[in-house]
Amino acid sequence: MNNKERTALAEWVIQEAVKAGADEISAVIYNSRGIDVEYREKKLEKLQESSQNSLNLDIYAQQKFSGHSTNDLKKESLQKFIEEAVASTKYLTEDEFRKLPEPKYYPEKTTGNLGVRDNYYEKIESPERLKIASEIEQIALAQSDKIISVTSGYYDNYSEGVRVHSNGFSGEWNETSFTAGASVTVKDENSRPEDWFYATTRFYKDVPSAELIAKSAVERALRKIGQKKIQSGKYPMIVENRAGARLFYMLYGPMTARAIQQKSSFLDGMLGQKIGSEKLTVIDDPFLEKGLSSRFYDYEGLASKKRVMIEKGVLRNFYIDNYYGRKLGMEFTTGSPSNIVFEYGGRSMDEMIKEMKKAILVNGFIGGNSNSTTGDFSFGIVGLLIENGNIVHAINEMNISGNAKEFWNQLVEMGNDPYPYSSLRCPAMLFDGVNFSGL
Repeated sequence: MNNKERTALAEWVIQEAVKAGADEISAVIYNSRGIDVEYREKKLEKLQESSQNSLNLDIYAQQKFSGHSTNDLKKESLQKFIEEAVASTKYLTEDEFRKLPEPKYYPEKTTGNLGVRDNYYEKIESPERLKIASEIEQIALAQSDKIISVTSGYYDNYSEGVRVHSNGFSGEWNETSFTAGASVTVKDENSRPEDWFYATTRFYKDVPSAELIAKSAVERALRKIGQKKIQSGKYPMIVENRAGARLFYMLYGPMTARAIQQKSSFLDGMLGQKIGSEKLTVIDDPFLEKGLSSRFYDYEGLASKKRVMIEKGVLRNFYIDNYYGRKLGMEFTTGSPSNIVFEYGGRSMDEMIKEMKKAILVNGFIGGNSNSTTGDFSFGIVGLLIENGNIVHAINEMNISGNAKEFWNQLVEMGNDPYPYSSLRCPAMLFDGVNFSGL
């Protein structure tokens, strides 16, 4: 089934749902195919292919709402499925805010080249997938006699589908992704440190080489040998680019309409006000070429727009979805982030490190939590102690804590090295005077 056929089927589903008594309907029909390869102890541990055809159906009837899904796309089966879905919806509680978005919020353009589909996908065969994963493991194992184990993997995915609404929206997508990487465990005196390096891209040719992946994963694991706590105190903190996502989501939750409506956002009422350092500019860019979250519309059909969410520390936008936006009486933007980019600085993480007299480089967060209502947070960290521009030893079993309202004002520099293998293109970040709990 191609997208043209899916669109025709979605339109038929909507007609049948209307006949059964629905007022409004959204139908999503898609196919996804993924192949997963994993090597461990020089043996193929996993070779798995999964393929799924599915219909997701949202029913709006008599100011009531329900969601349904099925993998059986035969019309004779769908007839009963639709009738039962509509009938069951009418038993639910009324909610006047449950409606499809008004057509004025839909995009004029729903298709185009965002660089999210690689035609080479059809040419890849299983021997090639196996070779990549196997080579990563072999190269990693050859790097050090301190290695206990390596798990390497390769995964690719193809997805295409359509979204059709009863009030005029119709859009489709067609995309690919490729992932390769390794996890490495090494020997230490009293522990078994481990680390990883995985990369996800839209195009096969952009996946890093097996050698780069393997050596990066091993290097990261080896430098954790000799981990220990240091004295509690306030230290400058450099956050590695791939670890910064954990900090961003401390802001994202409170920036949603759901959190605002439920009175669980410390950013409520802060639109247009300063919430962070002038170094903090956050841009939601759904049109980023080859972006892992590039799109013309979001999961509700709302038109994608490039938006400045935070500008030089000032909050400019919230993530406002259709449902909670109606409840709040706020203009819709989107209910979910796309590609997040920042205003970048002039130095890399390595250049920052060279200028530090004493600081902590955080390259991972473990556990902890952040309170979206108050802004209070506490995270476990793993990292490296920096003294006089050099990395001295690994650090673990330490926490950082504080309040987001103060923490983001402690940001003193953004790096020029955004993490390329995520939809969150975060660079290295330097914070001053962060509270670390250790000895």
